[in-house]
Amino acid sequence: MAVVEAQVPGSNTTESIREKNLNYYRRKLIEHREIDARLKEARDKSKAVSKEFEKAEDDLKALQSVGQVVGDVLKQLTEDHFIVKASNGPRYVVGCRRSLQAGKLKAGTRVALDMTTLTIMRQLPREVDPLVHNMSAEDPGDVSYHSVGGLSEQIRELREVIELPLMNPELFIRVGITPPKGCLLYGPPGTGKTLLARAVASQLDANFLKVVSSSIVDKYIGESARLIREMFNYARDHQPCIIFMDEIDAIGGRRFSEGTSADREIQRTLMELLNQMDGFDALGQVKMIMATNRPDTLDPALLRPGRLDRKIGNVPFAFV
Repeated sequence: MAVVEAQVPGSNTTESIREKNLNYYRRKLIEHREIDARLKEARDKSKAVSKEFEKAEDDLKALQSVGQVVGDVLKQLTEDHFIVKASNGPRYVVGCRRSLQAGKLKAGTRVALDMTTLTIMRQLPREVDPLVHNMSAEDPGDVSYHSVGGLSEQIRELREVIELPLMNPELFIRVGITPPKGCLLYGPPGTGKTLLARAVASQLDANFLKVVSSSIVDKYIGESARLIREMFNYARDHQPCIIFMDEIDAIGGRRFSEGTSADREIQRTLMELLNQMDGFDALGQVKMIMATNRPDTLDPALLRPGRLDRKIGNVPFAFV
């Protein structure tokens, strides 16, 4: 009996120590979780402060940085040296940045030059006339082929000329047929010429330039031809692209020997248009759609095969 009484105090002591240790562990575990939560919050704050610091540094560098000179590449001399014409006039032999791909710096490429060393820092996109940019910004709308009624035959011909060469050019290569470069939509006013062009632009995943031919004509000599060149350059840089020229008879009329200076400017614009159309690749990703209600007044050079290969009349009683 004395032995049992001696063991009870020891067991009580062990239980109290165990309970004390468990309470201490629980307390420390709670403290650890609180410290871990505070540490996570501090890390998030540190990341946010680091981002703000980096942004402030970038803004400070942007304020302290020196501007760059815009120039054009004229010729490549060696692998890393080019002849460049600066925007202020002089020509320089300069190097290029190592991170740039020198193979992409062709003649006529716009580049940014360092202000002090005149090193080519980066390649710039081609300069685009605001009128050409406005042509590309116009939304053709959501027009499907099913919403155009009574022109099923014209839709089929238009899709063969425009859509098929853009979507499946390998078919023409396999058969050995040269796809048409463009087509002429003709017919009386209100017969759906512009609607067909909008339907093609809406259904195809391609860039679309809508050109009103009368807006191209400029009173200054050479400006209309320059606008035609920039329009086609923009189309080549943003392939696949469809150029829709409405009321083409404004610049595509039949040429004659006599006339005023305004008539000669229109003829120069037409010659530039013919030259740009001849420069197309047969299987290129740029297609032309022209529309008029006076096909009898158009110049024969514009209608010959190789330029406007397909003529699509919109109604049975259209001009022939």
